[in-house]
Amino acid sequence: MKKALKWVIAAVILLAVIAVSDMFYTVREDQHALVTRFSKVVHAESEAGVHMKIPFVDDVVYYSKAAQLYDINPSAVYLKDKTAMIVDSFLTWRITDPLLFHTKLSGSISEAQVRLDSIAYNNTRAKLGNYNQDDIVNTDDPAERNAIYENIASFIKQEATQYGIEVLDVKIKRFDLPESNENEVYNRMISERNQIAEQYRAQGETAAALIINAADRSYNTGISDAGLKAEQLAAEAEAEYMRILSEAYSTPEKTEFYSFLRAINALKASLASGEKTVILGKDSIIAKMLTGADING
Repeated sequence: MKKALKWVIAAVILLAVIAVSDMFYTVREDQHALVTRFSKVVHAESEAGVHMKIPFVDDVVYYSKAAQLYDINPSAVYLKDKTAMIVDSFLTWRITDPLLFHTKLSGSISEAQVRLDSIAYNNTRAKLGNYNQDDIVNTDDPAERNAIYENIASFIKQEATQYGIEVLDVKIKRFDLPESNENEVYNRMISERNQIAEQYRAQGETAAALIINAADRSYNTGISDAGLKAEQLAAEAEAEYMRILSEAYSTPEKTEFYSFLRAINALKASLASGEKTVILGKDSIIAKMLTGADING
């Protein structure tokens, strides 16, 4: 009897220890916790620490608070002009409302990805359906396309909240052209760039012609002005020469002196050549000067 009592006491103590240990659960900083009772959620806990529950009755389900990356499956969307494009994108998300996530999606990550995939595709298709292919594939300011992407992302974020999910970011990695019209679009883009290049080339040629014309006008004006200035200087010099010459022959004395000076200079030039013999005519002023004859005679 005493032995049986000991076993009963030991069992009660053991059950008490197990009950006490099962009465507490721990929530980490990066976790949400849901306390369920007979598969029904009775409490949601997102605050880190040690918390209490009813032992042997309540269970705890944990969900991560960490951001998760989901690479959305590439899909075709049709634009306003009936052309198709393949959209390849991804998003980052996290659980912010564990109770709603558990209720709407049964706490399944794979189910959450399916819903996110559907939300992303539906909003991308609906929003891009308002644009033509030229609005997406062009050489315009990238800020215009980014505004379209941000608009799509805002609707995706808003719709995801119904599942207790916060979409942190949505990025479109690329738009791929279907093979059926890829060459056509590339050729159109090449043609557009060639047109832009021709426009720039024409503008450059026009600017070059204006510069050349301005330079020619400046050159011709300079040459004309220089020629006119040279003619003016030549005329002034000729006038000065004639004035000096007229002044030199204005009186008989000046005429005699000027003739004498010219003769001296001519004789000097003759002797400077190295010749020692000078042949002079009898009427030469130099001859008369050397023989002492009358220069005016």
